Amino acid sequence: MEGLSQQPKKAVSKSLAILMIILIFASGITGFFVGYWSLSSSVRELQSQLLDLRQQVSNLQEKPPTIIYENNTVYQNSTFYQNNTIYVPYILGENVSLVELYEKVRDSVVVVRGIEVSYDIFGRAHYSRVQGSGFVYNYNGLMVVVTNYHVVADAINITVTFANGNSYPARVLGRDPYADLALLSVNAPESEFKPLEIVSSSSLKVGDIVVAVGNPYGLAGSMSLGIVSALGRTLSADLAGGYPIANLIQTTAPLNPGNSGGPLLNLKGQVVGVTTAIVSDSQGIGFAIPSNTVLREIADLVEFGSYNKHPWLGAMGVDMSYEIARVMGVNVTYGWLITNVVSGGPAANAGLRGGTRQAVITGQFVIIGGDIIIAINGTRITGIDSLSTYLEENTSPGQTIIVTVVRQNQIISVAVVLGARPPLHAST
Repeated sequence: MEGLSQQPKKAVSKSLAILMIILIFASGITGFFVGYWSLSSSVRELQSQLLDLRQQVSNLQEKPPTIIYENNTVYQNSTFYQNNTIYVPYILGENVSLVELYEKVRDSVVVVRGIEVSYDIFGRAHYSRVQGSGFVYNYNGLMVVVTNYHVVADAINITVTFANGNSYPARVLGRDPYADLALLSVNAPESEFKPLEIVSSSSLKVGDIVVAVGNPYGLAGSMSLGIVSALGRTLSADLAGGYPIANLIQTTAPLNPGNSGGPLLNLKGQVVGVTTAIVSDSQGIGFAIPSNTVLREIADLVEFGSYNKHPWLGAMGVDMSYEIARVMGVNVTYGWLITNVVSGGPAANAGLRGGTRQAVITGQFVIIGGDIIIAINGTRITGIDSLSTYLEENTSPGQTIIVTVVRQNQIISVAVVLGARPPLHAST
């Protein structure tokens, strides 16, 4: 009975083994077809995407992408390809492209060159070349070239070279070292002059896009792009006799030696400033004289050859700080601390007071104890930038201003009759 019962068991085991083999084979076949179907679907999807990409590239080759712009902001939504070249179009506010802007102004920007003569201890002459930029302006029918004072201050044999390469002799028509401005008269045919329009810089705001065109390091006709990074800056320079050059525009547009005197332009190609490179080794910071200064001075520069209407307070000082306030024992941390007043000057005549003692504050000697100017005619003064900018933009010699000062922790108002800065010699 035992031998007979083993036969059915063997048959069942054999059947189960065959069934397992069939199931495994069927699963493999099913997995193959499922995988094949999935792979085929992915391949079809990739082929469809590739066709779409080809169609997009084809469309871009026929038509550049739309550029979205708003106010002064540039929006670039894609590049496009043509003749195996990648093009990145930039269109600025007012629907002006950089290419169009450059083509509009390039013939108005010139190279200004001259020779400086120096003498050694033996009296021997040494000659060096100076070079800068400038631009053409039409002042009531008179074609002049606007440039920086420091470009031509000590130069002889001055020449102006236009964008077409033609060069002509020039002479200084007017100069103002206090604003680093100069006007040149050029002995050239009328056809050479392509004047730019100068507009008010009052509408400029931090963040506005500006364009500089000039000749950095002698590379004629170079253009750079940036924004207005600050307004109302003040710089002191030897060329201005140590007096501050007030109300400058600060920009991120790269400026290098040779850019000096070139135009700073808005998006319409209008001049809003005159670039200056008097700050050496600056990184990402350039400065420009505001166009308002040019418009205010140009009549005097043409008629008299100089400008002598810069207001003068007759005082020296430093910006207030928290550290200075602590040492002085005052409760104001902003304003302009008067350290010295010029004898016989407007500040001294009005009774404004300079410092009384010297102190070491954060490692520097500061004369403290003087009046702290905190307002002029009700306008808050936070330091030399706002002080110089207000005086230059809103006052003139002979005008009476009300100066608000902190004196011994008391606020008082003093009437001051402004003077005019003394003239500087051309070689200063």
